[in-house]
Amino acid sequence: MVLVSDIMSESIIPLTAGMSLAQAVDHLLAAKMIGLPVVENDKRVIGFLSEQDCIPYLLDGSYHCDSHVLVKDMMHVEPLCVSPDDSILELGQMMVGHKPKVYPVVEAGRLVGVINRSEVMASLNQQLKNCRVA
Repeated sequence: MVLVSDIMSESIIPLTAGMSLAQAVDHLLAAKMIGLPVVENDKRVIGFLSEQDCIPYLLDGSYHCDSHVLVKDMMHVEPLCVSPDDSILELGQMMVGHKPKVYPVVEAGRLVGVINRSEVMASLNQQLKNCRVA
């Protein structure tokens, strides 16, 4: 059984609540991620911010050429998180429908990585290919 810990990305740099809108967008773009967890100094996850969350504020800020919005003003404060010990099959079932495309991976209350739909899809596809070989 493939676990979240087997395929999650560990080398991500999360957002912080005090980042400005522009800093957060730069961070998302540099990381090539559609969303990232928001953490406190101790890596405790306190929120999640996606591209979709940023766009309305970017529209307003661009129109007025001014923005004082911070990540804490835009983030979802109760993000869905997964454990490194969760199975990919369970996570795949959670992702059916309009659920998040990126999940923070949390262990003992602290961020240890992220996992996205593409990674889950690739893992499930590999499992399917392995079934055909057997």
